[in-house]
Amino acid sequence: MIDLTINPKQLERAVQRARERDIIIPTFAQMKDPKLVPGEIKARLKGVGLWDVNSLNLFRITWKNEPTAQGGGFGGVNYVELPSSLTGVPARIIALVGKWFPTGAHKVGASFGCLVPRLVTGQFDPTTQKAVWPSTGNYCRGGAYDSALLACESIAILPEGMSKERFEWLASVAGETIKTPGSESNVKEIFDKCWELRNSGQDLMIFNQFDEFGNYLWHYEVTGHAMEEVLQQVMGPNDRYRGMASATGSAGTIASGDYMKQLFPGSKIIASEALQCPTLLENGYGAHRIEGIGDKHVPWIHNSKNTDMIVAIDDNAVVNISRLFNEESGRAFLVEQGVPEKIVGQLDLMGFSGISNVLSAIKAAKYYEMGENDIMLTVLTDSMELYRSRIHEMREECGLEVEIGAMLFVAEGERRAHGNSNVRVVTLGVANRQLRRAQRPLERVHQLAVGQKAGVPGF
Repeated sequence: MIDLTINPKQLERAVQRARERDIIIPTFAQMKDPKLVPGEIKARLKGVGLWDVNSLNLFRITWKNEPTAQGGGFGGVNYVELPSSLTGVPARIIALVGKWFPTGAHKVGASFGCLVPRLVTGQFDPTTQKAVWPSTGNYCRGGAYDSALLACESIAILPEGMSKERFEWLASVAGETIKTPGSESNVKEIFDKCWELRNSGQDLMIFNQFDEFGNYLWHYEVTGHAMEEVLQQVMGPNDRYRGMASATGSAGTIASGDYMKQLFPGSKIIASEALQCPTLLENGYGAHRIEGIGDKHVPWIHNSKNTDMIVAIDDNAVVNISRLFNEESGRAFLVEQGVPEKIVGQLDLMGFSGISNVLSAIKAAKYYEMGENDIMLTVLTDSMELYRSRIHEMREECGLEVEIGAMLFVAEGERRAHGNSNVRVVTLGVANRQLRRAQRPLERVHQLAVGQKAGVPGF
């Protein structure tokens, strides 16, 4: 769990650094309810941009930021409900929106949950140590950003194949950015670099999101409560909360499902991953293009025994749907098909992992035959603001002439797969425990995680 051992001398230096830089650290309670933020800080935030490197933006690590880039205050949880005309299912699919966090992604909260406990206990000394943030994308961005706000030196590590926007932004925020071989699937190479840094003699601390319970705890507390508030706002007397869907990634976001299951014991937790790298689904591995979901391993903080279903999403569907949602001709087509213009105008709130999460929620809704009074929740971890270069790359690769035909062919193929095939689904329930030992998916996933913890360098 989280070590709260106090190092008095280093804590004294951390407090002195915070005083010198006028740094005030918010509480989880303030993140859950910004009404608790002091009025003076709210007034000062009116002159601060959402992405500015200003310690006041620590108070904007919340789901409740006003959706504006400059000087915004606080409101309710940012979310969007996707209509049946878009999802193809009668169930209500509702997604929390991560775009309105500083850095444009909710991972800034997870990294806060990892770094701050070390600061306030004196375990991390901002005057001498560097914070190392290994990630396949948004976590290292969030870590570098939080480090800058908290006056800490940082090193960001991520695969060289990640989007151009990530590297351009990190160049201005992180103290150092290290590119490792590969892309989203190449997590091991990130931790190889961590071992290299650990053995270099530098005074540093590696914040491994895959086994940092601060990552889990922040999402359990803050994201979980945000989901609860959305339900309180949208549920009618006949509605039922059925579950939440999330890519496993670092197993931070999916922790909100554990919180929700305590409130709604009959609800489901849907873990998803790329079809091209079906680690949980069938102990497989491979490369894919759904940036932001991680894979080829089971995070040590993943509460796999509380997971009800594993689904796999084809990265071709995600990539092509991203074009459908963000090309002018694709949006025009959706309006012609009856999708409300207001919703079409909000589709850029979904980045690659957000699209994958929505597809996972749809898949679960179809599998469990959910109706119009059933609610599935999911999370849009970031937006297309971080993937614009990918749209340009796809235009160059595929051209504009064939875009609608190609996008719809792949998207419709994924949609049909959701409805007509269980090949990409594994349920993890009581019935599985009645099968012979070798066939129990839940036990297999748990043992995969335990074996990995024992044998993979960097964990």
